[in-house]
Amino acid sequence: MDESMVRVELVVREQCHLCEQARRVVRSVCEPAAVDWVEVDVDEDHARQRRYGELVPVVLVDGVQVDYWQIDPGRLRAAVQGAGTPGRRGLRDLLRRRRQQ
Repeated sequence: MDESMVRVELVVREQCHLCEQARRVVRSVCEPAAVDWVEVDVDEDHARQRRYGELVPVVLVDGVQVDYWQIDPGRLRAAVQGAGTPGRRGLRDLLRRRRQQ
């Protein structure tokens, strides 16, 4: 996979301390790999707010949710490189486990 064609989105909101941490992680993974990334405000779009509002910050790679809340650099790196991007079931299971803790 050509990493330069990967699209990484960081979904954030203003005054979010986890979003600041997520920016640092996304920057630390994407910049060395020469992968462009964009930041989008969850509160600027009603549909996005409904979908991701409780999970901010959220990282999407090519439209697939890779991580949320505390962004794992290893998981993001694997997704950017095209290996191990979690599917919807994996994300639901992860969310369920985090809620049970």
